[in-house]
Amino acid sequence: MPITQEFGWSRAEFQLALLFSTGAGVVTAPLVGIFLDKIGIRKMALLGLFGLGTALSLASQLNGELWMLYLVYALMAILGAGTIPVTWTRAVTNVFSKQRGLALGIMLSGTGICAIVIPQITVFITEEFGWRTAYLVLAALPVGLAAPLVFLFFWPTESSNDNHKPEDDVGTGLTFKEAIKGYRFWVLLVSIFVVYIAMSGMVPNLIPALIDQGISAQLAATAISVFGVTVILGRLIVGYLVDVAWAPGVAALAIFLPVIGSLLLAGSPPFFTACVAAGLLGFAAGAELDLMSFLAAKYFGLLNYSQIYAVLYAALALASGLAPMLFARIFDKFGSYEIGFTIGALFFAAGALMVLTLGRYPKSFST
Repeated sequence: MPITQEFGWSRAEFQLALLFSTGAGVVTAPLVGIFLDKIGIRKMALLGLFGLGTALSLASQLNGELWMLYLVYALMAILGAGTIPVTWTRAVTNVFSKQRGLALGIMLSGTGICAIVIPQITVFITEEFGWRTAYLVLAALPVGLAAPLVFLFFWPTESSNDNHKPEDDVGTGLTFKEAIKGYRFWVLLVSIFVVYIAMSGMVPNLIPALIDQGISAQLAATAISVFGVTVILGRLIVGYLVDVAWAPGVAALAIFLPVIGSLLLAGSPPFFTACVAAGLLGFAAGAELDLMSFLAAKYFGLLNYSQIYAVLYAALALASGLAPMLFARIFDKFGSYEIGFTIGALFFAAGALMVLTLGRYPKSFST
């Protein structure tokens, strides 16, 4: 990576920045869940977009001090807190009931589009103009593209007190305290954590792993683009299926697919096989956020959805922060990602089995 080469950082040192970002996200996510109900979804989204752009622009000014790198990545989570999925999924769950899964899938497909486009753009800009310019371009996207769209067109139903709300189920469900007393909350939280340890450990290290195997940087970025395509497919297909079938069964199948992908990657595959593996990972990654949103609403209701989902997202954020550094350290110690990919396969399998224990939907407030 050009930035690590310029400053002499190890891969593990650079990946540790993600822990500071997601570590801050662990703290801010539950607060976002609270503030969404106080200041509104639209305001939180706009504040988050401008904050994220500011933090990304600061990253272009790094001078080789590791503490500055970690501070900037922490600021991405703090200033950009309003852009986390709880903001957008709250808007969707407030409005949709019968086709909620598909609606969530369509809405969250934006992350898949980013996974297709952003790696290619970032690699090109970094190679042609340097990593500082790449950070500035990334900073311009939330401020110059997303924020104007949100300002002009994003007018979500804010709460159950909104007289124009078409559904009548927002006020039903478990309180946050009631939810955490049940086993389902902890099954969902732990399964999310182990799946994202695997996912977040493998995906950020996928490009360097493929490059180490002799695949060019541009082709490695193409594999990530395949990942992005299947993220979208995972969102849409799983979003449709959970509306018509038992969601934990759908979840188990989707989460088991990257077990195969992980084992393929552990075998130092050629380019085409690596793309297949990346696609299997992407399908599960696309499914996971849909499933987390859908299952939280289905098993706990919408009464305290923002707070419940935000804490589940905090578990995801913690895993996403720890995993890249852990997988990078495995590489630094053994000189290969093979062990990390094998561990990832085991974690995916564990997560798939856990969601099967969620049982039937509650009848009192199932939406």
